[in-house]
Amino acid sequence: MERISASRWAMLVVLGSVVPVRAVRAASGDDSYSPPIRSASGEAELAMKRFHLAEGLDVSLFAAEPLLANPVCLYVDAHGRVYVAETFRHSAGVTDIRNHMSWLDDDLASKTVADRVAMIHKFEGANARSYATEHERIRLIEDRDGDGHADRATVFADQFNAIPDGIGAGLLVDHGDVYYACIPSLWKLRDTDEDGRADHEKVLQTGYGVHVSLLGHDLHGLRIGPDGRLYFSIGDRGLHVETEHGTIAYPQGGAVLRCDLDGSNLEIFYSGLRNPQELVFDEHGNLFTGDNNSDSGDRARFVYLVEGGDSGWRGAFQWMEGSYRRGPWNLEELWYPPFPGQAGYLLPPVANIADGPSGLTYYPGTGLSERYLHHFFLCDFRAEASISGVHSFAVEPK
Repeated sequence: MERISASRWAMLVVLGSVVPVRAVRAASGDDSYSPPIRSASGEAELAMKRFHLAEGLDVSLFAAEPLLANPVCLYVDAHGRVYVAETFRHSAGVTDIRNHMSWLDDDLASKTVADRVAMIHKFEGANARSYATEHERIRLIEDRDGDGHADRATVFADQFNAIPDGIGAGLLVDHGDVYYACIPSLWKLRDTDEDGRADHEKVLQTGYGVHVSLLGHDLHGLRIGPDGRLYFSIGDRGLHVETEHGTIAYPQGGAVLRCDLDGSNLEIFYSGLRNPQELVFDEHGNLFTGDNNSDSGDRARFVYLVEGGDSGWRGAFQWMEGSYRRGPWNLEELWYPPFPGQAGYLLPPVANIADGPSGLTYYPGTGLSERYLHHFFLCDFRAEASISGVHSFAVEPK
């Protein structure tokens, strides 16, 4: 793997009861839900002045508050419209097990989303209702006058606010169908009357996120592969999904899955991941992701995703402490790139790169200099702006 110097850059970005499945919801954009949105300010422009850009790159502001708030991910459709997943449930409906360590044994024992919801009711009692207050939503942002700056925003869909609902963290648009990944479900939405709001919404699958686990270990990474199928990732909150062919369960780790565009024929493509965020195919159809470390001296990983492969992570490793901190993950150096004597049951990563891999894409060869041809761009989120950035790198076959 070759690392390019001056690799931080910037481009156009928008910084015990069973719960019933909501198979089809009413038209969204409910005006009764109106979360607080900051007014316009110069904060984004000030932040941009602190960016360090590689030679030949420039940065401009496309959209900021009040046109959007709390963006998690985005997708630009074929018409240049930007769909943005906004979170209002972060720490206000979606929590982190580290804030509730008395729940840990129950959380590790959960095997279904219903188990997780029952656990919340068990420990929270009447306060469990507070988990259904805030919404996740999708905002549709447009530049209607073509000046390079957004000038219109509508709420494309909201009302993702049931107790088991997670952080909406995956978006993809294909021929007018908007795929939305929001634990516990994979949704397909469509705006049939072109008013900027989804009026047809359907759950393709449900059962993702059987654990509370760690905040951000979500359902995300939507991509259409060269085989015409839908690929996506789940962190180690795990899954238990009932399909037309039976149950697909993987409760103790993160995985990459794929299915047909109508949600059928779901299967696990790759397993043993901790928190893979985005997925990307290169020009040869090879699939890659960035997987996050566990904050125990291990490093994040750039992973080549081979069908049937396993990276070795299991969710319970997170809670192994003392001299067995993270168990075999550290003791057997499962997160290292290939080395002689490494465990033979797993596929080691291509390289250890970044600290908080999140956004990931592959340069298609248009718009930038040839310096970036066949290169990946990986967002590295390290919790502080001053040390976060974007890496550019390429891989070579071996």
